Amino acid sequence: MECQLVPSLLSADFYRLEEELAAVERAGVTHLHLDVMDGQFVQNISYGPGVIAKLRPHTDLFFDTHLMVREPSYLFPAFQKAGCQLLTVHWEAVTHLHRAIQEIHALGMKAGVALNPATPASVLESILPDLDLVLVMSVNPGFGGQSFITTMLPKIRLVKAMIEASGRPIILEADGGINLDNVDEVLEAGCDWVVAGSAVFGKDTEKAARAFQEHLGK
Repeated sequence: MECQLVPSLLSADFYRLEEELAAVERAGVTHLHLDVMDGQFVQNISYGPGVIAKLRPHTDLFFDTHLMVREPSYLFPAFQKAGCQLLTVHWEAVTHLHRAIQEIHALGMKAGVALNPATPASVLESILPDLDLVLVMSVNPGFGGQSFITTMLPKIRLVKAMIEASGRPIILEADGGINLDNVDEVLEAGCDWVVAGSAVFGKDTEKAARAFQEHLGK
């Protein structure tokens, strides 16, 4: 499976959003991570489907949408209408997880499940056959700019082994504190997609994105 850099829009300069997206696209990035926060499952509030819908006509980037939202099923149609191609929900935030995954698929989107750092990989056993993606959080969700929790590397390896044993082409993604100093370790642990926010968006977004792309062999 081809590795992907998935820059997190949360760290972009929203005053210069058009320029920021153009910069990552010039670097050859094809995917964008959209962090949706509700102020309940996590403390912060970010943006919702209305903002995403405004972006969709202006970019061909794949919208990898991470819902840090408690019981988000009622929002699924709005995200589908906004142009999201993949929705990831948190194992810790959804009571009826199989139903939520089925609802995402019924709307024509890919479905993923995210695990907080303290949530063991074993909770995936019953849901893994239904997933398109597993997101291992390498920081506690809700805030950008946090440091990578190094004990998540064994967890990433364990999830990778579970995916390989399933025989299904499930994407393994990591999110939180990933930068040029640790991205190689994350890739070696088995990740297919790496999310990076403040390590990409900044003074020279295009240069930072290109540096990541080089690590991915692009």
